[in-house]
Amino acid sequence: MAEKDTAAPRRRRLGQQLRRLREATGKTGAQVAGPLGWSAAKVSRIETAQTMPSEADITALVSAYGADDAALVHALKLRQDAAQKGWWEPYSESMPQGFVSYLGLEADAEEMRNWEPMVLPGLLQTSAYARTLMGQHMQPIAPIPKTWLNDRVEVRERRQEILLHGPKPLRLRVVFEESLLRRDVGGAEVMGEQLEKLVDVSEFDHIEIRVISTSTPLPVTTGPFVHFTFPDFPDIVYLEDLEGSRFLEDAEEVFRYERAFDHLMGVALDAAASRRAIKDAAAFWHG
Repeated sequence: MAEKDTAAPRRRRLGQQLRRLREATGKTGAQVAGPLGWSAAKVSRIETAQTMPSEADITALVSAYGADDAALVHALKLRQDAAQKGWWEPYSESMPQGFVSYLGLEADAEEMRNWEPMVLPGLLQTSAYARTLMGQHMQPIAPIPKTWLNDRVEVRERRQEILLHGPKPLRLRVVFEESLLRRDVGGAEVMGEQLEKLVDVSEFDHIEIRVISTSTPLPVTTGPFVHFTFPDFPDIVYLEDLEGSRFLEDAEEVFRYERAFDHLMGVALDAAASRRAIKDAAAFWHG
């Protein structure tokens, strides 16, 4: 499927909030636009995040919907957030557009649930593991300039610093196959360092690492996915493959992935047994 480029996630959140306020009145976009002297297309562009509304636009819309001051303050705060550039903006040219949108979602999420059957989760990768993965393993299929590779590794480092070690850390839950602990990415030194990192971060209260034993029957037939949850926004699922990336927002589709992750957690080793499996694999790489 083609990559779905969406506007910046924060702008989409603003648009959806304004649409919810309109729908609560039972009015169509055209019915709202007329008295304001706007076109129906303008209302649509704002709600679908194709246009960033001004503060005056937001005030006019909220007033037209008869919403209270709290709704106006909330909408204006969403606009303020949407207008701010993310820390990742300087790296935008080095990354696929879908992943740029992903970073916006990640920055606003309160929890990420990540299933990885092929490689260790990106937010838990060491720089050496990430560089080997994106350099040696991905280059034959999707080559990128060396400067882009450097940027992408740096982005991975920044994500971890901000999301996992910042003042308000993200709640991260990951499940991956035990075979990844012994799959060679960069050699013994790189793998040993990588698994030591997994052991260390598994002790954090906001990080849960679960391993699916190789003796467990095939748990799901889907590829990797990330399920985002937010404090004030519907859940979103992110999918990525060789053809690009896409976001699922339909409630029924997202629920299927939520159930899939719950199933994976159910068949995985518990947290303590997962930590032991990682330690055993680290000992293997250290010889």
